[in-house]
This record gives sequence, C-alpha cells and structure tokens, in this order.
Amino acid sequence: MKKFIALLVFVSASTMMYAQESNAAARRADRKAQRDAERAKLRAEEQVQDMAAYQQAVQALKNKQFVLEANQVIFRNGMSAFVTSNTNFVLMNGNRATVQTAFNTPYPGPNGIGGITVDGNSSDMKMNVDKKGNVNCSFSVQGIGISAQVFITMSNGSNNASVTISPNFNSKNQTLNGNIVPLDQSNIFKGRSW
Repeated sequence: MKKFIALLVFVSASTMMYAQESNAAARRADRKAQRDAERAKLRAEEQVQDMAAYQQAVQALKNKQFVLEANQVIFRNGMSAFVTSNTNFVLMNGNRATVQTAFNTPYPGPNGIGGITVDGNSSDMKMNVDKKGNVNCSFSVQGIGISAQVFITMSNGSNNASVTISPNFNSKNQTLNGNIVPLDQSNIFKGRSW
C-alpha cells in the first residue's frame, strides 16, 4: 500500500511539473509572438516613413531645391570619415549650387569651420528614375572656386544617397554619403565661400 501511495504521489507530482512546463512554454511562445508582432509593426511604420522621405527627396530633386546632408566622406584612396551633416553638404537652389566639407580639426580652413565651401552656377542637370525606382542625377557646377561634375545616386524606398564630386581640373574625386532633404527642411551651417 505504501508503494502504491508513493507511486501515486510521484505520478501526481510529475503531472503537475509537466503542466507547469507546458504553461511556461505557452507563455514564452505568447511573448515571442507579441515581440514579433511589435517588430513587424515597427518595420511597417519605418517603411512608410522611408517611402515618404524618398518621395519628398525625388520631388526636391525635380524642383532643384534640395540638400544632400552628408554624414560620411569617402576619399579617393578608399579611406572614410564620419562627419557632421549640418556642415558637410551639397546644396542646389535653382541654378546655384554649393559644395561644402568641414572636418573636425583645430585648423579653421578657408571657410572658417575646418574645410572648404565653394559656390557656383549649376547647369546641365539630368535626372532619371529606373524601373526599380533608383534615382540617378547629374549636373555641372561652375564657379570661382569650383568646376566639377556632381553625380547623385539614391536607392528606391529611402532618401539615403551618395554623391560623387569629380573636379574638372584634377582627379581628386570625393564621395559623400547622406540623406537628401528638401531645401526648406534642411538644417545646415554654411561657412565662408570662395
């Protein structure tokens, strides 16, 4: 009889432990499903915001009223540096363009903020959108301190873009990566230009 009672207690305890483990597994599965649903919702919201930014950027390019606020500079030797977007930019306002770079150095540089600011007239702007929605834009900038070709590439679904500045008189190309924003939404600080 004692063996039967001990067996009954053992079976009851193991059944309760199994039930608790099943409940814990169900709770973990529910929490995982909730986290996955929240992540999917955040991804969907992010995609909607990115698409709205993309459409604004395309319209700003068409209107010739945009700023590419760069957060990374890639030099011709492949080295790169992260920079502040309000002092490193390519700006187009109608038929005027500005290219500015400013690095975090103790030297003020020609523009007073550690780099170079050049203004010029823009011309020959060509823009096309391929079948996938990727945007390619190019234009020339001619001024006292600059004579260059500017090539902008922006992927579909985001306002992230890359601009390559190719001077006409030397081979010191420079690439800036950042976001294209409409001119009226830009937050830039322009140094002394030459």
